[in-house]
Amino acid sequence: MNKKFVSVVAALLLAGTAALFAQEAASEPVAPAPVENVAPVTGNNAAPVAETQKTADSSVIKYIAAGLAVGIACIAGGMAVGKIGAAAMGAMSENAELSGKALPFVGLAEGICLWGFLVALLIIIL
Repeated sequence: MNKKFVSVVAALLLAGTAALFAQEAASEPVAPAPVENVAPVTGNNAAPVAETQKTADSSVIKYIAAGLAVGIACIAGGMAVGKIGAAAMGAMSENAELSGKALPFVGLAEGICLWGFLVALLIIIL
């Protein structure tokens, strides 16, 4: 169990680090490379190619980090709900009065998935 927990935490830290680098890369200005002996570009196609490529790379990293955040959080939430749900059902089979005390714990475990979704949403928006 501890190895699973450590691997999930390491993966979440990796996703957060990737999102941080993506955010920093998107906020840094890019200087266009000097071009010699080329006709000037006018109109809507005047955006430098390097800036467009950097924006595309940072958006890809953001989407990968958001996908990892949701995926890992849902896997961890599923593992938690499985263990807590099995224990809650076992306790309720012995004493039916425990159902009100056991079900909120299952809801707390499902909240892990919601937090993963919120983190992914913030990664994409910001």
